[in-house]
Amino acid sequence: MNIKNWSDKIKNIALITGSSGFIGFHLAKFLLACDWKIIGLDAMTDYYDVNFKNARQKLLCQNPNFYNYKGLVQDEKLLNKIYSLHKPNILIHLAAQAGVRYSIENPISYVESNLIGTFQILEMARKYKPDHLLMASTSSVYGSNKDMPLQENQKCDTQMSFYAATKKSNEVMAHSYSHVYDIPTTMFRFFTVYGPWGRPDMALFKFTKNILSGKPIEVYNKGNMVRDFTYIDDLVYAIFLLITEVPKKANKRKNIIKNDSISDVAPFRIVNIGNSHPINLLDYVKELEKVLGKVAQKKFLSMQDGDVHKTHSNIDLLRALTGFESKTNMHEGLSQFVKWYKSYY
Repeated sequence: MNIKNWSDKIKNIALITGSSGFIGFHLAKFLLACDWKIIGLDAMTDYYDVNFKNARQKLLCQNPNFYNYKGLVQDEKLLNKIYSLHKPNILIHLAAQAGVRYSIENPISYVESNLIGTFQILEMARKYKPDHLLMASTSSVYGSNKDMPLQENQKCDTQMSFYAATKKSNEVMAHSYSHVYDIPTTMFRFFTVYGPWGRPDMALFKFTKNILSGKPIEVYNKGNMVRDFTYIDDLVYAIFLLITEVPKKANKRKNIIKNDSISDVAPFRIVNIGNSHPINLLDYVKELEKVLGKVAQKKFLSMQDGDVHKTHSNIDLLRALTGFESKTNMHEGLSQFVKWYKSYY
């Protein structure tokens, strides 16, 4: 991944929530390599192995420009302390309770983290006025949409899981704060992110573990699923490029971008971040088998509640704003993951 020099116009101090999570870890690592000062906040919850999160965090803490805090994003006192000590000018909110299927089993955790936690982050943005508030949403908000590729301006009111519903709520909440309090805000809709240090509850991690140990992998909807798999390095670089693309109020905009999702009444924009080259799940498994040198035993199952058949990102807006193009093909991405997995375990 190429590292660009950052603009001299801003301080390069970012608060990243969820800094010990998959995406937060990689983004923090990247920005630290760009000589940023990073304040990391993570609750270190036990949704998956805390030791795994500790290993990510330990790597970040080796950099003297990383300041680590353990706590919930709902903790107003802690957030005020962070702002008074470090005065970050960029706020990147990635902390969330993730997982479509877990939202069916334990919906209250999504209320606490994704709704109440995000509300508290918005309150901090209202109080401290960051140069740019950037927040994670998800491709899951597109729900039952079948008009592909999925574009930011499409109507998406038919979420298929409570997880997706809370993330759609985050978008609406953030827009209202952006409008009322003039907070420049960009929300990312991420598409199926994978790569080294990925979450153990995600398919690639489970597939790799089971194939190597000779156990069957569970393939939902009998493999009749399509995903826009996006490699972590590409996604992080896209976030990096978007940090300086600060949305402006309507009366201050100079350039008009075709199909821009920017709000008519707020400095607020939603941007897809994906690979834009969707792959059938069984082809994904075949590529993984090639990389591992082993054939998977497959247990075909029906579609799970909350799942969607297909995702495919339209990234024309991301391209127009930043010139971004995905650099990592599926074979290279899977090879990098497997190399990391074998070295870690």
